[in-house]
Amino acid sequence: MTLKHVSIIIAALSVSLSAAAQLPGEDEIVVPDYSAYILTPKAPDTPRINGPKVYGARPKADFLYRIPATGVRPMHFSAKGLPRGLKLDAHKGIISGKARRRGSYRVQITATNALGSDTRELRIEIGDRIALTPPLGWNSWNCWGISISQERILESARALVESGLADYGWSYVNIDDGWQGIRGGQWNAIQPNKKFRDMKELGDSLHARGLKFGIYSGPWCSTYASHIGSSCDNPDGTYWWIQQGLVDENYRLDRNKLDKEEIRNFGKYSFAAADARQWAAWGVDYLKYDWNPNDEWWMRDMREAIDATGRDILYSISNSSRVTIAQALLKYAQCWRTTNDIRDTWESIVTIGFEGQDKWAAFRSPGHWPDADMLVLGKVGWGRKMHWTQLTPWEQYTHITLWSILASPMLLGCDMSLLDPFTLSLLCNREVLDVNQDPLGLQGVRFASGEGHVTYVKPLEDGTIAVALFNLSEEEKVLGFAPKKLGVFGDQTVRDLWRQKDVGKVAYKDRWEVAVPPHGCAFYRLSPGHTADKLEGFYR
Repeated sequence: MTLKHVSIIIAALSVSLSAAAQLPGEDEIVVPDYSAYILTPKAPDTPRINGPKVYGARPKADFLYRIPATGVRPMHFSAKGLPRGLKLDAHKGIISGKARRRGSYRVQITATNALGSDTRELRIEIGDRIALTPPLGWNSWNCWGISISQERILESARALVESGLADYGWSYVNIDDGWQGIRGGQWNAIQPNKKFRDMKELGDSLHARGLKFGIYSGPWCSTYASHIGSSCDNPDGTYWWIQQGLVDENYRLDRNKLDKEEIRNFGKYSFAAADARQWAAWGVDYLKYDWNPNDEWWMRDMREAIDATGRDILYSISNSSRVTIAQALLKYAQCWRTTNDIRDTWESIVTIGFEGQDKWAAFRSPGHWPDADMLVLGKVGWGRKMHWTQLTPWEQYTHITLWSILASPMLLGCDMSLLDPFTLSLLCNREVLDVNQDPLGLQGVRFASGEGHVTYVKPLEDGTIAVALFNLSEEEKVLGFAPKKLGVFGDQTVRDLWRQKDVGKVAYKDRWEVAVPPHGCAFYRLSPGHTADKLEGFYR
């Protein structure tokens, strides 16, 4: 997809979604023109398969994978070596079904259009693990807050596809807090409030696009936004503040009538099993389970409830998890939030990204992803005063580069109707995303630092090395590295990941240097990187 095509799509989306793009009484958002900062080249019109190189599912669980591929449509897809029980929609590029047997399957995926074709291997692992790469997608909270609705979810899903993001592997569409009504239905589970007319219909609509369906809850009697949670003090699942009429039309606590802290308690009775059965029936693929401090009992309670449904539901714990409970997190969760809520400021990026993540490196691996929180790009506002992100263009490059090399989950939190070309260029760079989605699953670590700068290094599955140079200061700095200091042998080709081109070679003992703007970064891939060849000569 070319930048011209993206611009046409943006214009169409802005018109069709304009009614949803503003809240009542909200000032019109002026989208800044950051086109001069775009580094990512246009994708070719010929097919190019993107996204993760490995995908995990459990035997006999519903399988859904949309092949991410850029290029001019229409496009035809084929797959050789699919596990028995899976099938491919050749026109949509969606693999679905239920794999019958455990095993590792190397599937050859081919995408073809009128201009050419591309083939890439996708390793499908049918076993006990899911989320073998960090999840990529969108969450409603940072933009819409409690004003989320079924219509806004569907509009966001449509934008995820029409903007081209789904062609790079962005696949989750997650409802955050604000959907809950009261308990009822077949299992006495949480039912949606009037903003969501039909959750099963919503899930089916997302799945028809090849997208995943996410939902939100927590183990307290109430959630952070003061809707009901997955426990209750009454065995029949009724809540006293609702019975006394202390709620609005969507069953949210009226905080003028009662302090929210009075209902943030663990209930005597867990309804995790009921809620999980309901979510599975709706086709939910992702659960954000939110409370603080996280504890093992309630974490395990929901884990067992999810497992009992037989559905592959990615289990994401929130928020502010601690290394001291890492053993439980590794046992029960696929993702866990390592911090409190992010904000669209440089101070928040530095505190969360550079000061809070290094301690989690030992616990990150395929199927286990410490989460540095959602991305704060584009139009955000948490359902209150909407505004364009306060991050400068170079701060946004730092934001995505750091989340990429950390192998953090990446969930957008913006208004999907206002995806400008610059924001799309940050999110649609296949080489930057490949570092985040690398099958080895290691976390990039702080390799060197000094006054106002830091270097992160990440080994990749093919032996190459990702290197990120960050300038945290207020002035331009010349930063660099030497292959010898990184522990790799031989001359290295230096590839600029944002520009997607080789920019030079650096000898083993020499130093590569680059001028990095204030709050900016440089992101490289060194090849051949690690070598297992016999060394000869002098390397001291």
